[in-house]
Amino acid sequence: MARKSTTEAATTEASPVADFEQSLDALEQLVEKMEHGEMSLEDSLAAYERGVGLYRRCQTALEQAELRVRLLTDPQEPGSAEPFGNAGPPGSEVDA
Repeated sequence: MARKSTTEAATTEASPVADFEQSLDALEQLVEKMEHGEMSLEDSLAAYERGVGLYRRCQTALEQAELRVRLLTDPQEPGSAEPFGNAGPPGSEVDA
């Protein structure tokens, strides 16, 4: 069996965004299949385990994306970046 070179492995490895989209799509398909209720208990447990893994991959990809945005916003102090909900020019907040 031939091994992939480091450059081949890097080019075939998915970006966090692509991985998120693939994982989310797979998770949605899995949930739809489970909602039909036609799976055995064993299959349902295996599907649930796979779903938890996919969910965790999605969370990791989202955390990486948030970190990238924070680093782009303020590379010196990424921890000082405001959450997305608070974005906007000063004084543009709307009171509810």
